[in-house]
Amino acid sequence: MGVKSLAAFMALLASSGAAAPTLPAGIHLIPGAVPLNSGPDGNTIVFDAPKGLIVFDTGRHPEHAQAILDYAKQRGRPIAAVVNSHWHLDHTTGNWDIRQAYPHVAVYASSAIDGALATFLKNSRAETDKMLADPKTSAAVRDQLERGISVIDHPERIRPDHVVAKSGPMTIAGRSLDVHLARFAATEGDVWIYDPKTRVVVVGDLVVDIVPFMDTACADGWRKALADVAKAPFTALIPGHGPVMSRADFAIWRKAYNNFVDCGQSKADKASCIDGWSRDAAKFIDAEHKTYARELADYYLTSRLRASPEEQQKYCKPLR
Repeated sequence: MGVKSLAAFMALLASSGAAAPTLPAGIHLIPGAVPLNSGPDGNTIVFDAPKGLIVFDTGRHPEHAQAILDYAKQRGRPIAAVVNSHWHLDHTTGNWDIRQAYPHVAVYASSAIDGALATFLKNSRAETDKMLADPKTSAAVRDQLERGISVIDHPERIRPDHVVAKSGPMTIAGRSLDVHLARFAATEGDVWIYDPKTRVVVVGDLVVDIVPFMDTACADGWRKALADVAKAPFTALIPGHGPVMSRADFAIWRKAYNNFVDCGQSKADKASCIDGWSRDAAKFIDAEHKTYARELADYYLTSRLRASPEEQQKYCKPLR
């Protein structure tokens, strides 16, 4: 390879986001996980702030919540605020662990939990009861289900005391942030944050590396939310699940999402839509999750993108 060709190749690598961006000082990532035999934990992001730490999303399992508390102890700083991207339990269950340790913590989120409690979570509660009644349910799964039930039965454990009702600049625990509300996207109300100081954007499940989790999604509203994220002048993006992304990575994922929705809403063969997602999002899908991602893509094609018109619009309007 000649000198000019090598230079062009290196420039291509740099522009394509080949190396994942590193996070600046004052922002710490506690990675979540998507196990194949258990419920996931979303990523947790911790911001330094003048009045303490701001925790963005708190995970599902007690081990994840403990990792957050251990980090605060290691830093010798209190957790002053929690921001929840959305109400899904793999992002909010740890709120209670933090509230017990820091009774005066301020919790910020949209009000979408109220509609979810009357619909999706109510139905989930009934399904959970059936699983708990099944003697074949393992002890580990039983513990996880009971932890989820404790939140559904006591929603005050995760409900915000500061409702994010619109987008705009906010000061949380003394730190200035641009707080955005995406309506009818991955959920009825998704909160994402852009930090102008570091040019880092944190988007919750508006971006999930291996496959968009569309259980409560309005597909077209989600597409609009991704377009709004793209307008922020960020250099690093932290998704709800998966590693930190560069701007180029996000562009690839966003295109993969749009292609998947377009295919799902067309008359194309379902297998070709699944193949398309696997191809377009290949750089974000590790070997362990290849089959899992295809299975979920298949499920969401059937349950969301190709459901009845009424079902497709179910999450594109208030749930109550």
